[in-house]
Amino acid sequence: MRTIALIVALLLFGAVHPASANPSGTWLTQNGDARIRVAACGKSICATVVWLRDAIDQATGKPQTDNKNPDPRRQNRKIVGLQIFSMAPNGEGGWAGPIYNSDDGKTYAGKVFLRGPKQLEVGGCAGAFCGSEMWSRVGR
Repeated sequence: MRTIALIVALLLFGAVHPASANPSGTWLTQNGDARIRVAACGKSICATVVWLRDAIDQATGKPQTDNKNPDPRRQNRKIVGLQIFSMAPNGEGGWAGPIYNSDDGKTYAGKVFLRGPKQLEVGGCAGAFCGSEMWSRVGR
């Protein structure tokens, strides 16, 4: 009986979060401060910052840069155009891989799940501490 329940649960999970679901498109972050374009890159998905609400750094009057990156050679690269993740299918109906956070210059273990045609759950973990947010689709 447990085996049947497990199979039913897996089938239901797969129907809600199919591995073949396509998260490609443009997504607004939960805080509404950035738009991220997700696209296929080989068998993986990649995400690139395409818009920032505050695209100009108030202190410099210039475009926001990756100034919190620990690598001094990368601190002058612009945030708009920056790839923040490349993730592969994770066997759980989503994708997994490192995700870069330009707010603190750190890379985290990340996971992405399509939660419907207009919602993408993006999460990351630093050791035992994990969090996630929901992004909203704003375009294909």
